[in-house]
Amino acid sequence: MTAATTAPAAPPAHPAGLSMIEKRRIEAEILKHVYDQLKESHGIDVARSTIGEAVRRSALEQAARFAAQSPEGPSLQGFIAMQPLWTAEGALTVEEIGRTETTYAFNVVRCRYSEMYKAMGLGEIGALLSCQRDGTFCEGYDPKLKLERTQTIMQGASHCDFRFTYEADKPAA
Repeated sequence: MTAATTAPAAPPAHPAGLSMIEKRRIEAEILKHVYDQLKESHGIDVARSTIGEAVRRSALEQAARFAAQSPEGPSLQGFIAMQPLWTAEGALTVEEIGRTETTYAFNVVRCRYSEMYKAMGLGEIGALLSCQRDGTFCEGYDPKLKLERTQTIMQGASHCDFRFTYEADKPAA
């Protein structure tokens, strides 16, 4: 790279025109084959661990791109404003519980991500492909954003309980 050459621009946090559920379906189509191969060659524990760690790294990277591309920097309000990406095309049916300057709470009462993974034969790792991303995304987006969730539809509950807290007084990492 010469002095006159600049580094390529970072890819967009999310491709325009592609719903998040469609993006996750494409990822899952590929990861299904990787998971099946790893199970065959290394066993289920290695397969689950490898897929889990790969998805975790992906979530951190994607969240960091969202944060970097946020015009006013990461915040709880900015995070809330992104929610339509995950709910587009009826992917999630959400019932808001409440929000304040530092909290946001809602329940997901229908999760088409869960339905999709189960239909693809990936129910046994659906939580790794989707649910684990939620808290990990918070870490990568802004370490001040915390998620507490005690149950998910993917793991058999009637709803997913999302409870976000923004630690506004905590210095950025």
